[in-house]
Amino acid sequence: MHDPGYPRCPLATVEDVCTVVCRWRPEEQYPIELLALRDELSDRDFDPPGAWWPDHPSLIGGRDRSAGGTWCASDVTTGVTAVVLNNPEKRVADPGAPSRGLLPLLAASHLERWVEHVDVTGMAGFNLVLATPTSLQWWRFDGTQLSHHELAPGTYLFKPRGRYDGTDPAIHFDPRLANGAAELSEPDATTETVWAQWLPALHDAAPSADPTALIVRIPVDGRTYETVFGQFIAATAGWLRLDHLDRPAEGTRRPWHVAVHHAAEPIATSG
Repeated sequence: MHDPGYPRCPLATVEDVCTVVCRWRPEEQYPIELLALRDELSDRDFDPPGAWWPDHPSLIGGRDRSAGGTWCASDVTTGVTAVVLNNPEKRVADPGAPSRGLLPLLAASHLERWVEHVDVTGMAGFNLVLATPTSLQWWRFDGTQLSHHELAPGTYLFKPRGRYDGTDPAIHFDPRLANGAAELSEPDATTETVWAQWLPALHDAAPSADPTALIVRIPVDGRTYETVFGQFIAATAGWLRLDHLDRPAEGTRRPWHVAVHHAAEPIATSG
């Protein structure tokens, strides 16, 4: 039953949902730190992070059961993570066009050469963030043009409209996320220890009908669109730590699942 305090709206009007925060410091032992919050219809089934794709055996990610792809994929051997967000400038793909859920798999496997493995013509709009130990890149597709950006070391917020540049007053980049960092001196420690500087921003974020919020819950067409999955990622070549939580809209103080993956033969990336 929907809370009568939340406004109802048609699904077609829901935009600016999903959030990615990426801290990239190539000089550090663990150069990639990332928070990905997936906002989706609460009744759309998905599988938790795992090695779901036989063609990509080193990739770990959650799997969307509807299309078989993912919103976020990490390669244990290279330390690479790729994550996709919708771009509302083109909401619906043309008939026969590839699913956006393919993109993180291609980017995590082929890095910036992913564009050689798929034709984006006709695809729904997207933002694709690719973090490697040696580079941070972002692609934006509005349904017509695909742009590519190489980013300097720093911490970035990505929303469906693209990389937040500080000029949109509707979006708030919590300073605890903007200025915080993971505590990885003991990389196998608890979520509360490793992500102590970022977690308070989630704890303080009540579910909101504002789609630009960190945690959302929006009744739409008799269903609910909400933050259905959250994950913290820390990575370097040969090592991946993944903390994840189902249904963050139901509270982020619940225990997070922690998995640490090691690769027998790490592979360095370049560029």
